[in-house]
Amino acid sequence: MEFRLLKKTASGKARLGEIRTNHNRFETPVFMPVGTLGAIKGISPEELRDIGVDIILSNTYHLYLRPGHELIKRHGGLHRFMNWSGSILTDSGGFQTLSLAKLRTISDDGVTFQSHIDGSKHFLDPEKAMEIQKALGADIIMALDECAPFGASHEYVLNSVRLTERWAKRCMDNKGEGEQALFGIVQGGVYLDLREMSAKGLVDMDFDGYALGGLSVGEDKETRENLIFNVKNYLPDEKPLYLMGVGTPEDIIEAVKRGVDMFDCVMPTRNARNGMLFTDEGKLIIKNSRYADDESPIQEGCHCYTCTNYSRAYIRHLFLSREMLASRLTTIHNLYYYTNLMYKIRNAIKQDRLTEFSNEFYSKRVSNA
Repeated sequence: MEFRLLKKTASGKARLGEIRTNHNRFETPVFMPVGTLGAIKGISPEELRDIGVDIILSNTYHLYLRPGHELIKRHGGLHRFMNWSGSILTDSGGFQTLSLAKLRTISDDGVTFQSHIDGSKHFLDPEKAMEIQKALGADIIMALDECAPFGASHEYVLNSVRLTERWAKRCMDNKGEGEQALFGIVQGGVYLDLREMSAKGLVDMDFDGYALGGLSVGEDKETRENLIFNVKNYLPDEKPLYLMGVGTPEDIIEAVKRGVDMFDCVMPTRNARNGMLFTDEGKLIIKNSRYADDESPIQEGCHCYTCTNYSRAYIRHLFLSREMLASRLTTIHNLYYYTNLMYKIRNAIKQDRLTEFSNEFYSKRVSNA
């Protein structure tokens, strides 16, 4: 992976960059749709390409449990297995052992956990995390970390940061000579001193990029934005910064202002399957009765496949009839909306008008639920 910094805003920390991998080239800031199981739920890789998606995220924990990383390796790696020609980032599985595993035990060696699928017992350590991600063949892979639970004490999070740093070193030692880029994950909860400690420890190891983990797990918006702004000061400008699991369009814009380059979140796809759509005016709940006879597209002026061909009334009918096509069409729209939002943000940075773009964005937001 190669990252180039193309432009920085005159005021603030927002920047325009470019990432090159063996599979493609794309500009940052960028949003990565979440394909947990090696698929973006409901739509095909071909449709993703039509939307303009350049990079997706898949999950080490899930693909290790099913169908297994060794099977995927035998089939030529995850790109070939799922017929995706763009870039792939895989997360380490650390967060899922916290949020999904039925039982888990953390030691200095690694994490012992029970599968959320069948209760079977497994062990994940930094060496195993590297083995799985090498087999998957992702372009960007993540170091194993411990994501401390929200509300944890300073003492608990301090020990978690130290453990994450030791695991990061073991991941770096097992990276090998392949062409995969390895990112370290900054932890530290809501404690700025621990975030600083974590960031400095990882920078000393010279990762290919850095991520902010353990956010959007319960902290308030002001706390999160303050942490991003300050932690950025301890990370090198010449490396990409990835904010994990965030978030709403508003969250993304604010994080871009604070120097973030990469984002992922299940929100556009998960909300689409529940009938919540993103528009320039705010959220739109398509199941509401007001749309029963509405011939308008989801978003006036949107050029996605869904808005070009179907009305709100029809999509509402599909949801109420529990037709599978409903979630496909809404997923296409929401991913197009996010991809197009990132395009607009990049253009605003190029034109030195990110502040104006942000003001215009917020001025359009109204309650449309």
